[in-house]
Amino acid sequence: MVPDVPGLGRAMTAAYSGWIIAAALLLALAGIVTAVRDRSMGVVLLAGLALLEVALLVQAGIALAGMDHVREKATFIGYLAGTLVIPPAAVWWGMAERTRWGPGVIAVAGFTVAVMIGRLMQIWNGAA
Repeated sequence: MVPDVPGLGRAMTAAYSGWIIAAALLLALAGIVTAVRDRSMGVVLLAGLALLEVALLVQAGIALAGMDHVREKATFIGYLAGTLVIPPAAVWWGMAERTRWGPGVIAVAGFTVAVMIGRLMQIWNGAA
């Protein structure tokens, strides 16, 4: 068990969220490059979405464990649940759309997750 150090939970969550935002934006960039090259969604994008989903599930566990200081709990849980739904929905839609627009959906999903994680951090820090 990790000792309760004041501020450590917030710092770890902010750093972890920063990594998730960077990964989501990298996934969005990969989706854009794939769409511009007129390719359908491949293994790299699927693996990226799977890794992003795992990272989001870990973040959800961390966030729910330390959510006692969040004032806007309903909004926070809504954003948190929304981020968890986006990658599986992008996989489903991207697999159904076998043209260049499949990777376009992945790009939009990655960007959306990055923005929603930023909003989650605002709510977490009480700036919302």
